[in-house]
Amino acid sequence: MTLAEEFKTRNFSIYGQWSGVLCMFLCFGLGIGNLFFRPVVIIIFSALCLASSFIILFVEVPLLLRICPTSAKFDTFIRRFTTNYMRAAIYLVMSIVQWLSLLKEPTGLIAAAVLLLLTAIFYSLAGLKHQEFIGSKTLGGQGVAQMIV
Repeated sequence: MTLAEEFKTRNFSIYGQWSGVLCMFLCFGLGIGNLFFRPVVIIIFSALCLASSFIILFVEVPLLLRICPTSAKFDTFIRRFTTNYMRAAIYLVMSIVQWLSLLKEPTGLIAAAVLLLLTAIFYSLAGLKHQEFIGSKTLGGQGVAQMIV
């Protein structure tokens, strides 16, 4: 199945997965970009945004759990997020954390908060519509990880 065919399935979990990938890049860039020359509170939120990007990487690209040396505890934590509702929950929590950064001062972290919230909405819609989670083949889903082992 090509990427265009995946989007044509109208499965919100595919939309969530790809917007999650965008979140990963955005959180990484904003996390690094806001680490310097800011108040300490914003630096903490930037570090949390940067950490979120790595969590998203392992949640959305399951192939990496097989090829990257990680601890069993981390693997167990990441494997909790296999359903649409659990993924919506983690994205919602990461979004709330970034929204809280606005209490100190408005920064570019609001873009991460908005996109994380959008991703949580996509996964929630997939759950509410009773759509099964479908991982994109491009990102290592649907048998690609099993073919490597």
